[in-house]
Amino acid sequence: MSNPELAAWLASPQGSYVLDWEVAQIDEAVSDIFGFNALQIGLPQCDLLRANRMALRHRIGAGNPVAVRCSPAALPIANQSIDLVVLPHILEFAADPHEILREVERILIPEGQLIVTGFNPLSLWGVKRRLRHQCGFPWDGNYLSPIRLKDWLKLLGFDVDRGSYGCYAPPCEQQKWLQRWRFAELAGRRWWKYSGAVYMLRAVKRVHGMRLITPNWRKKSLRSKALRPIAQKESHGD
Repeated sequence: MSNPELAAWLASPQGSYVLDWEVAQIDEAVSDIFGFNALQIGLPQCDLLRANRMALRHRIGAGNPVAVRCSPAALPIANQSIDLVVLPHILEFAADPHEILREVERILIPEGQLIVTGFNPLSLWGVKRRLRHQCGFPWDGNYLSPIRLKDWLKLLGFDVDRGSYGCYAPPCEQQKWLQRWRFAELAGRRWWKYSGAVYMLRAVKRVHGMRLITPNWRKKSLRSKALRPIAQKESHGD
């Protein structure tokens, strides 16, 4: 996905429609995540970490403007050094999305959090992509269903703790038609929740380490109480 192509789409009515929903969702999701280091990988034209209060917040990726220019599949970041990673529409346009997720898992600290946005193949937008075989962003991506993405994250040790769907209007190209379909937002959230054009997932990296085994004082206490009547009976017999 070239940078000019992405910039042109973001300036279109379709791009603004999707971006407005995603920015609102990500703002809410990152506002209560604390730590020291946060990364946004991709979509450098938009500051998706603006609502977060970590001291160090950087945008990295293959395009500009970024703090570090690199491939999302080979991050020049130390192991277990990042508290939060935001992946906006990276996986469905990558040659190897599995490798990107493995890299994210590597750099996240235990209990670090990942936020992913993607296009939903089970939506009107997904249907348009399959039927018309259009070229150009966003139709040239390999859309990942939320269920499939959850399976991938689970295999890497992530727990998905939040998910949301949005943008229920058809993929109209003109602003006036998108406005006329605004009524579909409320109806979609109520009646066909999982068919939104885009989704956001928030996942937590779980690390199952050693568990400290402490003495079971409760059992010892119960044992001493159980022996007490016997001692009393023996003393009474004497």
